Amino acid sequence: MSSFSQSKLGEVACVYVTTPDLDSSVAMYGQLGFPKTASNTFPVPWAQVSDGSLLIMMRKDPVSYIGLTYYVTDIDNVAARLEKEGIEFVQKPKEGDPIKRYYIKTPDGFNIMLASNLGAFSQPAGLTMLTMKPEDFQAADKYPNKQCGAFGEFCEFCHPVTDLNKSIEYWKKLGFTVKTQMSSPYPWAILTDGLMLIGLHQTKDFNYPAITYFGINTEKRIQQLKSQGVKNFTEMMGKSNVSLKTWEGQHFFLFSMGM
Repeated sequence: MSSFSQSKLGEVACVYVTTPDLDSSVAMYGQLGFPKTASNTFPVPWAQVSDGSLLIMMRKDPVSYIGLTYYVTDIDNVAARLEKEGIEFVQKPKEGDPIKRYYIKTPDGFNIMLASNLGAFSQPAGLTMLTMKPEDFQAADKYPNKQCGAFGEFCEFCHPVTDLNKSIEYWKKLGFTVKTQMSSPYPWAILTDGLMLIGLHQTKDFNYPAITYFGINTEKRIQQLKSQGVKNFTEMMGKSNVSLKTWEGQHFFLFSMGM
C-alpha cells in the first residue's frame, strides 16, 4: 500500500519461498501474473517476482521454507525494540553472516524473517482489496493481476490459528491492526501493518499457509491458466473457488468475489 513507507517490522514486505529449481519457479509464477523484477546470485541464487501489489522472493535452496519476510535498514535496532516488547527470535544472525537475518515463529507456527535490506528493495505500490475502490471489485480490467485477481490476504498467510483473539494480540505487537473481524463461518480476521495483509483463520478446514486472491470470472481465469499448462488445482467450493499448489509447495487460493 503506497500510503505507508514503513511498518514496525521494516520498509519492504514480501512472501519468501525457497525452491530447489529457481528457473522453473520463476517461469511458473510468471504464468500466474508475477513477472521477474530482480535477480542475483549473491549470497545464493535468488529472484523476485511481483504483480505490482505483492512481492515474492524466491531463493534457491533444497530445504523447504515458506514465510513472510521484511527487509530492514536498521535491523539491529528494530530487533532490539521487538525483544523489549516480548517478541522472541528463534534464530539470530551469526558474526560474519553476509546478510543479517532474525527469525520469528509465531505461537501458531508461522515463519517471519527480518533481513538486512542490502539490495535496496522497494515495496510494490499496487492496489489490494483494502485500497481498491469498491466499485472496481466487479471490473476485472482494474485488477492488478489479470491472471489471479486482486490480492486479498497472505493468510497467516491463510494459516490457521488455534485462538483468534490470542493471535490478534500477538500480531498487534508486530505492528498490525485489525481491519475486519467476523465470527462466521468460523472466527477470522484481516489485519494489516500498511505493507502486508494477513488473514487469521480459526479453523481446521486447512492446515497450510496460502496467498489469497479474489475476483470475478474466476472459473474463466482458472481455465485460462490450465490451458497454459498450470496444474494442481483443487476445487474447494465449486469450480470458481480453488486451491492451487505450486510445485515447490506454495498454495494460492483463487476465490470468487463475494464468496
